[in-house]
Amino acid sequence: MHVLICGAGRVGQGIARRLAREKHEITIIDENADLVDQVSIDLDVRGIVGHAAHPDVLKRARAADCEMIIAVTHFDEINMVICQIAHTVFSVPFKIARVRDRSYLDPAWKNIFSREGLPIDMVISPEAEVGDAILQRFRTPGTIMSAAFAGGKLKLLGFELGADNPLIDLPVDQMRGVFPDLSARIIGIGRGAEIRAPRGRDVLKPGDRAYIAVLDTHAERLTSIFNRDQSRLDHVVIIGGGNVGLHVAKVLEKESHIRVRLIERSAERANKAVAQVKRSIVIQGDGLNPDILAEGGVDRADFVIAITDDDKTNLLISNLAKRAGAKRALALINAPELASLAADMRVDTVLDPRALTVSQVLLRMRRGRILGLQSLEDGLAEVAEGVTLESSSLIGKPLGYDDMPEGVTAAAVLRGNQILMADSDVIVRPEDHLVIFYEAEMVRSVEKFFRVNPDYF
Repeated sequence: MHVLICGAGRVGQGIARRLAREKHEITIIDENADLVDQVSIDLDVRGIVGHAAHPDVLKRARAADCEMIIAVTHFDEINMVICQIAHTVFSVPFKIARVRDRSYLDPAWKNIFSREGLPIDMVISPEAEVGDAILQRFRTPGTIMSAAFAGGKLKLLGFELGADNPLIDLPVDQMRGVFPDLSARIIGIGRGAEIRAPRGRDVLKPGDRAYIAVLDTHAERLTSIFNRDQSRLDHVVIIGGGNVGLHVAKVLEKESHIRVRLIERSAERANKAVAQVKRSIVIQGDGLNPDILAEGGVDRADFVIAITDDDKTNLLISNLAKRAGAKRALALINAPELASLAADMRVDTVLDPRALTVSQVLLRMRRGRILGLQSLEDGLAEVAEGVTLESSSLIGKPLGYDDMPEGVTAAAVLRGNQILMADSDVIVRPEDHLVIFYEAEMVRSVEKFFRVNPDYF
């Protein structure tokens, strides 16, 4: 597949890196010649220097021959125009645009992105996705990642294991025996720079990253196993009053027991936040200033969320907050090389907005009836929810650890309104919604599970 990516920033690079790994033909456009050269060399993709909304630039990039265009420049309006020109002039079949301003996404204007309006097949809203991801992490403290499947009935949670964790040295297929009333299943193990699908007798070791599927109603109990000192989160400090910070504050303040303090450096943004929140206290000041952090009460905070537009600032703020006495800190980090510093800086959780965006793009690129997708650890593995058709090779097969192909682990099945955790006594039926973990090299095999004709590519 030929994919045209407009915008060579971090999001565009993240998408290009993931798609290039799957051997798609990638062309990337940006006005910054140095950035285009860097991406072209690092990722071995074709680079075009120019304004991606100009028809002559799109022509040079062979837009007429591409199957998909992904517009992820820094400007919403340019992304929209790119998709319009791609549709009108070059008849590009599938068009994706990143739209950051929430005003475009208001349900009152739902006709903007339609056949009668702008011809955009998929809108990526990173700010909305990041806000929702932060709220999920807040509700599952101690996780390194959190995602929802099966209409929210199933959660995927990631944990880093300490030496005292009760799952250490326990074969993964014995988790049910140790916790018989907990509907949860270990589906992926990260160790060092690798991540893999476990077999039944594999065991977890200290320092491993365990990816666990769990019923939503059992998620709180699962997190308590990994966080024995878990207590209710009442005092939240958010540093960064942009669209994401404001959205998170407005959601959290609806819960009567939560006290929210919102710190924003820009006076204009701070005034805007004051007008939109109801119970939250807004403090105008620099989040790197210890006096401002003290005014926000970070020393007593249960959860500190650093989501300014600068990665280094977020890391430093989180570190300052933990040193002051905050129980937990989350930092928004775009650059993977900085994310690796989080543990050394006492940051509990790192959120990578690129991974959220890449997951949405991959969902549209996956063949077959795949309804949901989460990319893990920079694309080394994925978790997907797909519908098993009559022709699927999985029909009639059990879902135990050792029943699945190497590199694949079944998590659960949504059958009607019922969630069945995967096991050797669960047999796949047509129209099951199967949630499955798989290593990156198994992508094509997994797509076949959910295709009308598994032998056709």
